[in-house]
Amino acid sequence: MKHLIIIGGGGMGKEIFYTAKHSIGYGTEFDIKGFLDDNVHSLDGFTGYPPVLNTIHDYQPEPYDVFTCSIGDVHTKRKLCELIKSKGGRFQTLIHKEAQLRENATIGKGTIIDCYAGIGSDAVVGENCLIQMYSGIAHDCKVGDYCRIDVRAQLVGGVQLGNNVTIHTNSIISHGVTIGDNAKVGALSFVIRKVKPGITVQGNPAKRIEY
Repeated sequence: MKHLIIIGGGGMGKEIFYTAKHSIGYGTEFDIKGFLDDNVHSLDGFTGYPPVLNTIHDYQPEPYDVFTCSIGDVHTKRKLCELIKSKGGRFQTLIHKEAQLRENATIGKGTIIDCYAGIGSDAVVGENCLIQMYSGIAHDCKVGDYCRIDVRAQLVGGVQLGNNVTIHTNSIISHGVTIGDNAKVGALSFVIRKVKPGITVQGNPAKRIEY
């Protein structure tokens, strides 16, 4: 039996705890050992959760440990996941029992597919991505590593995302659009043309915004 450890004991960590308990393999292939958080008191006052075992930086993986990461910021997530990997840690793919994966969908190590999400035929999702509730990745899409697809966001057929891309809630990426590495799409956006690496777009149609 593998022992799952959730990186991050905040609000999203609690959500991933629920997802893990309802994922394929829970109770037969893995159980849940606890959390890692640099604030070891992050779950104080909450009930029903396993303990915070240690800080992320100080924990040393044990032989049957596997990990999942709940950190929302994709760049911080990559940094912490790579830290755990450098210590020999392995990541567990979590697919909620009420997610839908169609023929030939490929899901990378450490990726989380939440309830009611749909992954289309021949779609490819990279490593350590977070695909949230009711989101959709249609046929023939390609999603890079460390991407975050928020609730009800939709990737229409043939969309291609680079690495470290964030697609916020209720956004739609139109057919065949490419979004470059490290880009962000704001909530409620409709993206109809290519998004260059590292920029943020928002609106309908989505346009580049500056902070």
